This record gives sequence, structure tokens and C-alpha cells, in this order.
Amino acid sequence: MSVTNRLLLRTATLSFILFFIFHARCYAQITLSKVFGDNMVLQRDMKIPVWGSSAPGVLIVAELGGKQVTVKADQEGKWRVDFPKFKAGGPYTLKLYEKGKADGAIELSNILIGDVWLASGQSNMEWQVQQAQDAESEIAKANYPNIRFLFVEHDKKLTPQTDISSGQWKACDTTNVKQLSAVAYYFSRKIHQDQHVPIGIIQSTWGGTPVESWTSREKLLTSPITKSATLSNDTLTYDHFITDSLNSVRYWEILYQPRNNTDQVIPMAEYDDSDWNEIDMPGVFRDIGMAEYNGMVWLRKKVMLPKSFTKKDLTINLGHPEMNYSLYFNGTQICKNIWNANPTHYYTIPAVLVKNGKNTISVRMAVLWGGGGVNPPAGELYITDSVSRISLAGTWLYKKDLEPALPEILNYHYYPEVLFNAMINPLIPYGIKGFIWYQGEANVEAAYDYRTLFPMMIQDWRARWGQGDLPFLFVQLANFQVVKPQPSESDWAELREAQMMTLSLPNTGMACIIDIGEADDIHPLNKQEVGRRLALIANKLVYKQNIIASGPQYKSFKTEGNKVRISFTHTGSGLTTKDGKEVTGFAVAGEDKQFYWAKAEIDGDKVVVYADKVKSPKSVRYAWADNPVSNLINFEGLPAVPFRTDDWKGTE
Repeated sequence: MSVTNRLLLRTATLSFILFFIFHARCYAQITLSKVFGDNMVLQRDMKIPVWGSSAPGVLIVAELGGKQVTVKADQEGKWRVDFPKFKAGGPYTLKLYEKGKADGAIELSNILIGDVWLASGQSNMEWQVQQAQDAESEIAKANYPNIRFLFVEHDKKLTPQTDISSGQWKACDTTNVKQLSAVAYYFSRKIHQDQHVPIGIIQSTWGGTPVESWTSREKLLTSPITKSATLSNDTLTYDHFITDSLNSVRYWEILYQPRNNTDQVIPMAEYDDSDWNEIDMPGVFRDIGMAEYNGMVWLRKKVMLPKSFTKKDLTINLGHPEMNYSLYFNGTQICKNIWNANPTHYYTIPAVLVKNGKNTISVRMAVLWGGGGVNPPAGELYITDSVSRISLAGTWLYKKDLEPALPEILNYHYYPEVLFNAMINPLIPYGIKGFIWYQGEANVEAAYDYRTLFPMMIQDWRARWGQGDLPFLFVQLANFQVVKPQPSESDWAELREAQMMTLSLPNTGMACIIDIGEADDIHPLNKQEVGRRLALIANKLVYKQNIIASGPQYKSFKTEGNKVRISFTHTGSGLTTKDGKEVTGFAVAGEDKQFYWAKAEIDGDKVVVYADKVKSPKSVRYAWADNPVSNLINFEGLPAVPFRTDDWKGTE
């Protein structure tokens, strides 16, 4: 062998040895699960689990608040320590190091001991403080250094993960609170104020997702309802996820940014719209056969303005449009509204844009998932100079397919188990006080199945956490969609019934919000009251306060001729109505199952119900509708929970 070759061999051998030593040291390095970090809250009054990885067999020393625990990593390099119980308090420092090598320790600081709640569900739990009611004033006063939260990033996986993709605990202040779940924030704020302990919120949420995506594969395979769909995941690969993500990027780019130069051409007064279709506004596109269309639609209307309107700033009110739209006036963009569910849509039209006579209003609107359009009433669609008002209701012109089609998104995060794998499993076994949950809208179309699927998920989570029947508090769906003039079947009512039935599980509580929803917004803005009602339940069920935490709940009925006497639990200080008027929301049916609106009278802690057209009542229903007009409450101000006394087949 030549000298040169020997030198090359020695160099290669040395490089290999250095490479091996370097990577061995990296492998020996202690790592901590990303659910732990500076500023975190750990659960009081229970053993505190902390876990991570290292090289196999490494002895790891963990120190917290003067307590020290040593553990040996297993053959896979996994380790877990369990600190003894702590009372509420802090701040503490968590220190982790290989035994005998304290100089290389991991140190986490500003740790509090208190109560930790996992907040999960779909968009109404995800809805941010900055999107909800009174956002500006609420953010300005959000100074709660002892409320901490961990936001779990969106992620989906085909197999259970041992760690979240990323995460960072943050203290609640005017900067950090903006993106926090509004429901979780208002819940944690009240619990913190009432119980005087630090509160941690682990927020793991994703809008539009069904309960199946939050449930483990093993549990889903136990039910015939979900077994087939769960097994079909076996055909998925991560390439499917990547393709879907790329399509999603293109989807939102088209939605947010006008294509084909449409925003420069269509809003102009001289644009030729002679071949456009007509639609009456207010109106929604699904009512004219566009329920399956997903894409951008342009709207135009010519409006005659009197001379008195010129040289003035005007105000235009679009009433109740869908959330994603841009408004143009005589070719100039006035606003761009993206996922902003404001209750009002008023905008100023600068005087310089206003012409005497004919003016052109244009709207670029996203039609998504059966939505799109402008909701009633017609009286809130107008333009005004603050003295006179001109209605914008009536005939508008519209045209679709003027921009590229939105790519199909298969929304793999809706699939069974994938969110459990990535966003719930990695959190186990973090010590928690309980769960708060707001979800169900995505399961409305199969509401009957929710009777099985929702309790399944609760049992699944509890079993995996291994902390017994952990408190599980959830929100019943709010009133939503148009008010129907006559009693009818309702899948929203059936989903609420499935939620109510879940209270048969031990240590569960439900916040009824049938009185604070919004007909034209699936994301009602009053998240303060939602959080408060969840906190009331926690104060009673978990913290054992002697309070009224629920509105009246149906107990039993007794037929007295053509009348039915309804008994309730949770009547509190007594029954009354929210508006001080006669009781509304009850319907009665006889043997023919034909329901009629009923008269209802409060009689002590009961309600007597009857309908002149029903001589022999067989069933009573209350608030049984998508958006019921109902007003029964207890004197504590909490609404009566929707119910029915029959089990007749509904929408399923």
C-alpha cells in the first residue's frame, strides 16, 4: 500500500471515529418533551410526570422545588420521572442532567404549580380572543401572569406520535392573549379569580374537525360506525398529506388574492355585465342551486344617488354578508374582510368617489361549503349620507368562474385518528385537572351517531391519561341558522340531544348556550358567557362550590287531560323567562306526531303545556330546532336545556 493510500485510510478511519463519537454524544444528550418549557404550569396535588429521551441506560437526575428523582433510561432511550405531589405555588425551576454531569443540565424556569386544563375541539374552541366580542377592551386588560397557555400547532399524523411538532408556554398578557382560544381564556380567567391558583391551558384545536379525528385508532376500531373509515386510512401516505397541503396553499392564495386581473376590471363602472345572472339580495347562493359550488363569485349593482349625496362621505352597510369578501365602490376597493365575523359591516365611502346619479357597487365574495351571499334582513342593506337612506336590497347581478377554480382540498385533518395521533397522544400523560371541549358542528349531519362517538372519545382519553374519570366539561351547540315558523325536525337539535345524553357518563358537565347563538354566524361572538358557564360547572363539579351551574333540565312529565305538566331539575331560585314575557319554545304532538306550537305557563317549579289542536298529547318538545325561539330560564339567568319527551325517529 502506498504512503498516499495509507494516509487516506488513516484519515478516513479518524473521520469515522470522530463522526461516531460526535453522534454518540448527540444521542446521549438528554432531551425533554416539547410539552414542557419555561413558564409552564404543572398540576398540583398529584404526582407530576416529566418525560423525554436520551441514550439507553443513562441515569438521569431531575430536580424540582427541592425534590430530586433519579431514573434510568430504558433500552429505547425513553425515560420518565414522577415528582411527588406539590401544592399550588411557585415559581420553581426544573433541572435535568445526567448523573455526575450537572454542568450540562437542562433548566426550565418560572414554573408554577396549579390547575391545568386541556382545551380542545373545533373552530368555536379555536376562535381567538381578537376575533370575539369586545376584543379591543378585553385584550387591553388581559394582564394575568399566573395564567399560562401552551398552543399545540396544527398537525396530523398516520401513527401516534410521542411529541408535538412545536410548542412554547406563554404567560397571559395583552400581546399573547390575542391568539388564545376565547372560550379557554374566559374560562381560565374566572377559575383563576375564583380559586386563586395558577391556571394552565393546553390548547389543542382545529376548526371544522369531527370527533372521529380526535379519537384513537384502537377505540375507533371497536365501533361499526367508524371501523371501515378508520381502516381506510391504511391506504394513506404522507404524500397525500403533502399534496393536500400544496393544494391548500393554492386554495387560499386564490381566495385572498384576485386572479385574472379581475379586481382591476370588474369593479369599474364601464365593465360590461350584460350577460350576468340576477339574484335578489339579501339572499344566499345555496338557495339558487349553488350549494355544491366552491369558488369566487362577483356581484355588481348600479345604484342611483341623489345630488344631495355628492361631496359627502357616505356610509354603506352590507348587512350580514358571508365572512370572506372585498367591497368596491366605483372601481376603488373599500374593504377586504377575511374571516372577520364582525356583527356589523359598515364602511365609509369617501366623498371623492361619489357621483351624482349612477354609481357602481361591486363585491368579490368567496362561496365556500354551501355558504356565500348576504343574509337577511333587507333593512340592513343600504347606503346613507346620515340624513337619507337608499336601500341596496333587490336585484343584483352575479357571475361565477371569472377566476381560476379553487383546487380540491381533501382535508385529511378531518379523517379518523389523525389529530389524536399528532395533537393529543403526545400530551399524554401530562398531569391535568380536566378537559374543556367545544365541538359537534362537524358531526351534525350524522347526529344520531354522536350518541356513540362522543362518549367513546371521552372514555378513550380518560383511559389513556390514567387519572380516573377526569372531569370532562363541554359546550352544547348554540342556536344557529334561520328561525323556522313551524315546529320541525332538526339535526342540530338531535346533536344537542346526543350531547345531553353524554351527561350519563360520570364526572361530566355541559354548558347550554341555546340563548346566545347567532342565526347567520356559526361562530357566535359572545365567548365570555360561554367561558363563564363552563367555569360555573367547574366550580360546582370539580371545586365543589354550592352554586347553581346549569339551567333547568327536563326530569319528567305527567299528562292531565289535554295538558302536560313538565318537571325540571336545576330550577335554582325558580323559573322565569329571559324577556319577562310568556313562555315560548314549547311544541306538543298527539298520536299523529304532528307538532303544534303550545302555550306554556310556569306553575312553581314546573311548566304546564298545552295546545288547542292537541286533545291527547303524547309528546312535548322544547327548543327543538336549529335556531329555536325559546326563553325559559331559572332566576340565576341560565337557559333551560332543549329536550323532547319522545324518541320518535327524526332526521336520521
